[in-house]
Amino acid sequence: MAKDKIAYVCSHCGQESAKWIGKCPSCGQWNTFKEIRIASDTGSQAARQAGLSMRHGGAATMFGGNHSDGGAKPVCLRDISAHDEPRIDMHDGELNRVLGGGLVPGSITLLGGEPGIGKSTLTLQTILHMPDRKVLYVSGEESAHQIKLRADRLASSFIDGEDMAYGKSSLDHISILCETALEKIFSHIQEQAPGLVVIDSIQTISTDEVESSPGSISQVRECAAALLRFAKTSGIPVILIGHINKEGTLAGPKILEHIVDTVVQFEGDQHYMYRILRSIKNRFGSTSELGIYEMQQGGLRQVSNPSELLLTDDHDGLSGVAISSAIEGVRPFLVETQALVSTAAYGTPQRSATGFDQRRLNMLLAVLEKRVGFKLMQKDVFLNIAGGLRVTDLAMDLSVIAAVLSSNVDTPIEAGWCMAGEVGLSGEVRPVSRIEQRIAEAEKLGFHDIIIPRYNYHSLDKSKFSINIHPVRKVEEALRCLFG
Repeated sequence: MAKDKIAYVCSHCGQESAKWIGKCPSCGQWNTFKEIRIASDTGSQAARQAGLSMRHGGAATMFGGNHSDGGAKPVCLRDISAHDEPRIDMHDGELNRVLGGGLVPGSITLLGGEPGIGKSTLTLQTILHMPDRKVLYVSGEESAHQIKLRADRLASSFIDGEDMAYGKSSLDHISILCETALEKIFSHIQEQAPGLVVIDSIQTISTDEVESSPGSISQVRECAAALLRFAKTSGIPVILIGHINKEGTLAGPKILEHIVDTVVQFEGDQHYMYRILRSIKNRFGSTSELGIYEMQQGGLRQVSNPSELLLTDDHDGLSGVAISSAIEGVRPFLVETQALVSTAAYGTPQRSATGFDQRRLNMLLAVLEKRVGFKLMQKDVFLNIAGGLRVTDLAMDLSVIAAVLSSNVDTPIEAGWCMAGEVGLSGEVRPVSRIEQRIAEAEKLGFHDIIIPRYNYHSLDKSKFSINIHPVRKVEEALRCLFG
């Protein structure tokens, strides 16, 4: 068993010292050092020591850091400052949007995704664009040489030949640490004094407090809790990179998602070049935001206009294609819905949906058969949202029904038409939110006709738009507009 140690801590600011001194070098107070007895240097104690020694003033106080060694004390609600801490600009518009405006000081963010999807690339690319902040990159999976090669490739993609001097200096603010022991990581953090800590990945970090292998439930839980304690005490933000299991959820205990402040999921198919950055949990912003990237040879490119990737121009004259004006987060974009209806070759008809809720597809097919009169009982129905995007907007219902019917009768929908509307069980077209944004986006992309719910039409300012607006109350009216 390790021998206990004697330390001296300032009761005013928490500054530690190996011996007693009269004046605190941190806060300047006299006779404030008190003798304390501490156990061997474990992960949680190392986190507290690193956090106290690197406290960033207001940010640490706001997020739980206290200025004494006696622990937190109750504070009256009216005495708590309500001002927002300034956010850290990540120099990435998509990432800033998903985080709610930037990285919050003293927060801990978990970035999850499949192996090879681009988690490390996104993180490294982001910190390369932050030369004003010292970054400590802790890698438990890759060697320093591998990270260096990737950093050079990413840096050369956004630096011109004229700025090669800037390219060499742009790597000076990043320090690479290949270490998996939590206590040693906190020791290096105290030495480096970074403004941002990146852990790649949390499943490789272990602490001496737990007698189990790295990646186990107890190791992940204890390491994440120690890093959280450090972030809240010091005011230094921490980014954790985590893997996901075969079910698509973050590997490790569920408490890992409860511990962190923000959970960001990096989604996409490795066979597609598009990547979706989705916020699952965010204590400092909305969880409905969406960021879209395009994977290129030189890294990830931000896609400011998602419609350019989700729409194709070569579907004229093809049946089973309908365009919907959808909204994810605060961004409207037009999505291409593809459907294929064929006679069932085997006894049981198949129902398959990619990027769309399977159960909702079954419900819409039942509405199409019951209310409109098209018999699809003995037919296979396949649905796909183009671009590999998964859409949850209910305004997609109308385009799904239109695409299925277009494929069933083998009649293409005229080019320049789009739609937005939720379909109810009785076949009515229900109103959708933010209809003006949807219409404006369709008009901007050159569409000349749009079908919307009649309820939204009454409260709409028609003078703002030059696009032809067709209000409908039932599914039959929408299909009559499209197919005559």
